[in-house]
Amino acid sequence: MFKKRVRVSNSNKPENYFEEEFWVDTGALYSFVPEDYLKKINIEPVGTRSLILADGRQDTRLLGFCNFQIESLEGIIPCPVIFGPPNSLFHLGASALENFGVEVDPVQKKLKPMLSVIGGFLVSS
Repeated sequence: MFKKRVRVSNSNKPENYFEEEFWVDTGALYSFVPEDYLKKINIEPVGTRSLILADGRQDTRLLGFCNFQIESLEGIIPCPVIFGPPNSLFHLGASALENFGVEVDPVQKKLKPMLSVIGGFLVSS
């Protein structure tokens, strides 16, 4: 596992943002952000998701959307986020990585462009 710096901003008010080190976590579908950080930049929940946590417990958490800008990658892209408990770790999940069109190289500890299949055609990200 390794970390990447991520700028997280409100899609409607990009001046509301924070930057933090996120663990790159391909085992998690969604990115995970402590709810107090999301509330500070006025991210509103749009629903809930039932989750199985790494320790096997089940939980239902709020889901929202915000913009991500990931260190060394181009673009600012909307991504789903789970409202984690205060003081929880920051996780960059598989859905955000897919939105950016990257895969994880665990040996070199970096994110690299991946090839995507769209409508039966092979395309390069």
